[in-house]
Amino acid sequence: MQRNSVILPTKTIGIIGGGQLGRMMAMAAKAMGYHVAVLDPTPNCPTAQVADKHITADYDDMKAIEELTNISDVITYEFENVDLEAASYIEELGKLPQGAYALEVTQNREKEKQLMRDLDLPVPAFHIVRNRVTCQEVLESINFPVVIKTCRGGYDGKGQLKLESTSDIPVAMEFADKNNHCIIESWVSFDKEISVIFTRAINGQIEFFPIAENVHKDHILFQTKVPAAVSDIVQMKAYEAAKTIAEHMNIVGTFAIEMFVKQDEIYLNEMAPRPHNSGHYTMEACNISQFAQHIRAICGLSLMPVEQLQPATMVNILGEDVEAVLTAMPKINHGFVHLYGKDTVKAKRKMGHITFIGKAIEEQLEKFEEAKQ
Repeated sequence: MQRNSVILPTKTIGIIGGGQLGRMMAMAAKAMGYHVAVLDPTPNCPTAQVADKHITADYDDMKAIEELTNISDVITYEFENVDLEAASYIEELGKLPQGAYALEVTQNREKEKQLMRDLDLPVPAFHIVRNRVTCQEVLESINFPVVIKTCRGGYDGKGQLKLESTSDIPVAMEFADKNNHCIIESWVSFDKEISVIFTRAINGQIEFFPIAENVHKDHILFQTKVPAAVSDIVQMKAYEAAKTIAEHMNIVGTFAIEMFVKQDEIYLNEMAPRPHNSGHYTMEACNISQFAQHIRAICGLSLMPVEQLQPATMVNILGEDVEAVLTAMPKINHGFVHLYGKDTVKAKRKMGHITFIGKAIEEQLEKFEEAKQ
């Protein structure tokens, strides 16, 4: 298969990663008539429950990667920390239309921020440190507050620390010594957080989903509202920045960029080369979901023009919320509940989400909270 080939049902789509994003990709693909194979080390992972074949192996197991490549007509991934050697191998065989470059950039915060800076896009000031000495030198010469993050790994607030003053320098130095390759960013006093999700086809066609406004609790996405309450200027700047990145990186598939908004200015934060938690609302509120659009893109099909059919609010279900949500379900007649099929319920673990749509969302949320008691 070449990058410009068309993959039609009933061909096989391979997915690296068996979590909830892979599950929803697989469900979109199955609805279109494709077969699905997944590579994930966890037995009975969420994607395996809806796939045709599950290869139970580590993501960097090259024999398993070869097997997935042999049985698949095209391959995608549900998270950015895919082994680059494996991604390059699949790309060389013409079965990874997304390519390895998007992974290389997004799994490394230094490369991600440097690319944004090179493209003259607005980002917070940042410095790269590799040990306690360089960390101390940077922190003694900049204004607080700042945030220090690992350049690789980390999600939902893991792998980062907010530093309020010079008194936090010692703990930052320990963090830098422990993690070696870190980025220190100026703290942005923002009004709100947004995400821009788009899908880009192999031929360069790009379709944007409505901008989402996000609320986090304990560094984990709690709620997404769409459309975001932002000005036309912010919307234009956000879409233009996303388009610049999409075209420069030659993105294929669904892609997400998180941004901060301060008045009419934007600051780009992080990118994800795959469908995103803040785009789950698209399944009920738009004419096509971020997952179905992604499948169309990687299979070489034309993208569907996006329309938002209803206002929407998406709320994440964490481990500590599951019992209350199950209590509420028999009592309400609104809200689309999605549970991901994870075997183990843990606090702060994303177990599902609920999407509320229509004009009476605040009332729906209120009634759902009452029903949970």
